[in-house]
Amino acid sequence: MPYLQREGDVFILYLGNEGQTDSENRFHPDWIDEVHANLDEVEASEGQASLVTTATGKFYSNGLDTDWLFGNLDKMHWYLDRVHSIFARLLTFQLPTVAAINGHAFGAGAMTATSHDFRVMKSDRGFYTLPEVKLNMPFTIGMNALITGRLGSQVAVATMTTGDRLGGPEALAKGIVDATAEGDGVLAAAVERAAGLASNRGPNLTRIKTDLHAPVLAALNTPNTPENLKFG
Repeated sequence: MPYLQREGDVFILYLGNEGQTDSENRFHPDWIDEVHANLDEVEASEGQASLVTTATGKFYSNGLDTDWLFGNLDKMHWYLDRVHSIFARLLTFQLPTVAAINGHAFGAGAMTATSHDFRVMKSDRGFYTLPEVKLNMPFTIGMNALITGRLGSQVAVATMTTGDRLGGPEALAKGIVDATAEGDGVLAAAVERAAGLASNRGPNLTRIKTDLHAPVLAALNTPNTPENLKFG
């Protein structure tokens, strides 16, 4: 389950189990609840602070928990609403946010990173990938708005319609990430960037983000229904 550490003014939210390096950090409903619980704890803190999310091992996040989803198709629309809740919360978080992409960020994992203010990606390992086209899975209205709104229409086309795997240098060239770093330096680089923004914490930052991302938030808050989401 996700867990928190703190380094000075920076909260570090690890997306996987402490001490475990082989977790894919997929969006199981319990995992989503735990992420929100950790974000609640961060928001309950006082004073200047910022947030970095990362993980250990091969994956930042491998996206939707497809085993759970296809075993609970009657709850699919509820589940996708819960997935959207992570994106929307990060987009408007009252603390500055930086994703330290330590490994593979696939599907909803890539979208989670995209929901942060800034992204630092490992330059020598890991891919940013939106594989839905290869999996014959649609993007929700909210996911489409998030990717297009944050990355721009042509980069959205280049990622959403190809399913290409982009390493750190390629993601940086396309503007998907803001910086790269080698090896374990990705977390240090993200923490340094986040620490420099910690004094911006507060309701005004939330207001700015809410206004900035208003069209994306409206789409993410659109309930997922059978009418607007069909597989195949």
